[in-house]
Amino acid sequence: MKLLLRRDQRSSVLGKMIFVLEVRADLNDEERQAISKYKLGDSVLYEKNTMVDPGSGLLGLASRVAFKAMNMSVSVKDLTNGKKLECKDIVEMLAVEDQLKEAGKTFNAVLQAARRFGGEEVIDLAA
Repeated sequence: MKLLLRRDQRSSVLGKMIFVLEVRADLNDEERQAISKYKLGDSVLYEKNTMVDPGSGLLGLASRVAFKAMNMSVSVKDLTNGKKLECKDIVEMLAVEDQLKEAGKTFNAVLQAARRFGGEEVIDLAA
C-alpha cells in the first residue's frame, strides 16, 4: 500500500485561504480483497474530534448530524476512493497529514497481518 497525499489551496468567498489535503491509498488487488473479505471499509482511520455524549431523542439526532457535518474523518473506504480534507491553516493541514501517515502505517500493518492468516511466520529474535 502506498499513501498518496496532495496539498492544494484555494480562496474562500471572503478571500481567506483554505488549505486542501487530498489523500488516497494506492492498493494492489490482494489488499483490496482483504479490505472486502474482512469488511474494513467503514473502519475509521482518522477523526479530528470524537463525540463524548451523542445525546438522545430528536435533539441528540440533530447534534449528531451537525457534528458529523463539521467533523473531519477518514475511513478505509475514503482512502480507497480518495478524499479531500479542508483545513483552516497550514499548521492544521500538517498535523492532519502526520496523523494520516501514522494511521496509514497502522492500516498497512493490518493488511499485512490479514495476508498471513492460515500461515506461519518465523521471527528471528537473535538478530
